[in-house]
Order: sequence, then C-alpha cells, then structure tokens
Amino acid sequence: MRIFLAYLGVVVIWSTTPLAIKWSAADVSYVFGVTARMSIGAVCLLLLMLIARQPLRLHGAALRTYLAVALQLYLSMLITYWGAQFIPSGWVSVIFGLTPFMTAFLAAAFLNERSLSIGKLFSYTLGIGGLLVMFDSALEINQQALLGMIALLIATFLYAVSSVWVKQINAQLPALTQISGGMLLALPAYFATWFWLDHGVLPKVISEQTQLAILYLGLIATPIGFTLYYYVLAYLPATTVAMITLITPVFSLILGYSVNQEPLTLKIAIGTGLIVLALALHAFLERRRN
Repeated sequence: MRIFLAYLGVVVIWSTTPLAIKWSAADVSYVFGVTARMSIGAVCLLLLMLIARQPLRLHGAALRTYLAVALQLYLSMLITYWGAQFIPSGWVSVIFGLTPFMTAFLAAAFLNERSLSIGKLFSYTLGIGGLLVMFDSALEINQQALLGMIALLIATFLYAVSSVWVKQINAQLPALTQISGGMLLALPAYFATWFWLDHGVLPKVISEQTQLAILYLGLIATPIGFTLYYYVLAYLPATTVAMITLITPVFSLILGYSVNQEPLTLKIAIGTGLIVLALALHAFLERRRN
C-alpha cells in the first residue's frame, strides 16, 4: 500500500509541477521564481539530510556527481522556467516525456549500452512525428511559443545528459545525498543569475497564487517529489516507474486546459498521442529486452 501511495504521489506531483512552474512566474520574473523555489527546496533537503543522518561525501567521485546533478538542477531547470513562459504548461510535461529517448541515445554513445534496435528506432520516429505536430501547433499560437518549445527540448536534453553523466560516474551515493550536493552547487549559481539579470531586486507585489505555487514547488515538488521517485524506483521495476511518463503528459494537459484555460486542440491531442504511443512502445521493448 505504501508503494502504491508513493507511486500515486509521484504521478500527482509530476502532473501538477508544470502548472505550478507557470504560476510561480506569473507576476514575478522567471529567475526569481526558480531561485525562490530552489532556496526553499535546499533548506528542506538539508533538513532531510540531518534527519536521516546522511553525511555529505566529499571524495572525487561524489563531487563530480554533484556537478552532474547541478547541471540538471540549475541549467536544465533555468531553461525550463524561461521556456515555460511562452507555452501551455501541459506541453512541459509532454516534451520532458521525450527524456527516455534522449537518454537511450546518450547511453548508447557514452555507456556502450545496446539500447537501440529497429523497434526502438521506430518508436523514436513516432516521437519525432508527435514533436513535429506540436511544433506546428506552437506556430499557430505565436513565434514565442516555438522558442519556448526549443528551450524545453534543450532543457530535456540537458536533463538526459545529467542522468547519463551520473550513471557514468557511478559514485553509488544515496539519492538524497546526490540531490543535496547538487543543490549546494546549483543554489549559488541561481543567486548569481538573479543578481545578474534582476539586479537582486525583490518583487514589490507577489500574488497569493504565485506565492502558493513557489511554496508548493519548494516544499513538496523538490524534496518530496524526488524522495518519492527514488523510493518507488527502489521497489518497483524501472519499466513500471517509466510508465509515469505516459500518464503525466495527459493529466498535465487536462489540468492546464481545465484550470488555466490553456488551448487543447486536435493537433495538440494528436501530437501528444504520438509521443505517448512512442513512449509506450519504448517501454514495452525495454521490458522485453530485460
């Protein structure tokens, strides 16, 4: 029952995070929104480290791992926040659903994993087809939506690079230690970026919606979301965990449409459907291989 609730928790958090990202920068700069989130998240993670009595390892492999995680927590996340300004929130989840494809290509190139096959190449083709339909939908919105999609693709690629890099280092650190160490490197970079782009100026007025979104992301999505994810990963097959990427895009699109009045056209549905179908085929082939 605990594993089921944890799995459900990951689905809920991953489905609601894109909309929370959108709201957290609704009336403040995206740099302030993400910096505030990570500041709160860092405090929560360090408290969890103290409660769990986990030391922060400082050997060479650990430091390289923290740097790899910081690539995801800082650069990938910063680009995500920038791009999310210009596209419907549900699209963030759809594009990040392409992570398994990018990870497979990178793993084949740098980890010598035989993760590519004709069936998987077909699934990648389906995914690219869905992405092209989404690009066409972005052009119907405005030019900035196209830039937002490109930014999210770059962010997704950096997320995949970070994951493969961590696996290549193979420092065998606890998940909480990895995230906390990466956060300690990412947070100074966020503050430097905030002082550079926003001159360190605090917003004069922050709406209640934005405040709640930042608190949700900092208190729940960052520490609890990561913790639950690694918990289910420890007890469930990787293919079962990967199914989350099939569920969350649909929920995120519906949530954005119903709560934030975001567009949900036939083209968006077709593009999302092709990407989800590609993910399902990829997960099925991965399960057969294992």
